[in-house]
Amino acid sequence: MTQSIVHTEHTLANKPKMQSQTVQAEQSDMPDQIQNQMQDQKAQAVALPKHSHLEDAMAMIIGTFLISFAMLLMQQAHTLTGGTAGFALLVHYVTGIKFGIVFFITNIPFYYLAYKRLGLQMVIKTIIAVALLSVMVELHPHFIHVDGITPVYGTVLANVLIGVGFLILFRHRSSLGGFNLLALYLQERYGIPAGKVQMALDICILLASTMYISLPLLAISILGAIILNLILTINHRPDRYVV
Repeated sequence: MTQSIVHTEHTLANKPKMQSQTVQAEQSDMPDQIQNQMQDQKAQAVALPKHSHLEDAMAMIIGTFLISFAMLLMQQAHTLTGGTAGFALLVHYVTGIKFGIVFFITNIPFYYLAYKRLGLQMVIKTIIAVALLSVMVELHPHFIHVDGITPVYGTVLANVLIGVGFLILFRHRSSLGGFNLLALYLQERYGIPAGKVQMALDICILLASTMYISLPLLAISILGAIILNLILTINHRPDRYVV
């Protein structure tokens, strides 16, 4: 009788441990995908503070300033970059029309896509960012003149600045329209990394420029585009960065 009571008490005492071990065993048997989904749901349940309007405004000014200065370096080096900015630069080289004008007009058709898929708030931010960049590109030559810069250094530095500027804009739900909007839409809609989409579009632009710039400058431009898209691919990961 006494042994039975002791055995019962021992069983009851070990029951929570047995249940805990059972739960752990069940969790260990779960596929990694299900465990990752559970962790993602827990992470999404945590409410994160949004950026203030002042923070968004400062981000757009800083981001567009970096990118506009990069465009100045590109023009001095007579090389290209990818995206809508690269397309606008190519048109500028061929026709002589100011970069800011071409860039602003080229972005107009993409605003509808942004409105339908990415929301009115992002459209407004993008329009402001595009307008800021178009103005800043025309203002830089009045304040700074680059007498000489090697194409390789100028192109590498410019694409690093563009990459950092894009990341700042992306983190604040803004962009520079055009191909950036298309890349962000495909990422949010189909999960295709924005950097890979951007790289494919950049290659098309650079191939189209073969008739207007020399092969050495084209090779340097391709190097710059690779650097830019690596920066975006490595650092712009919504599944890792929540703000």
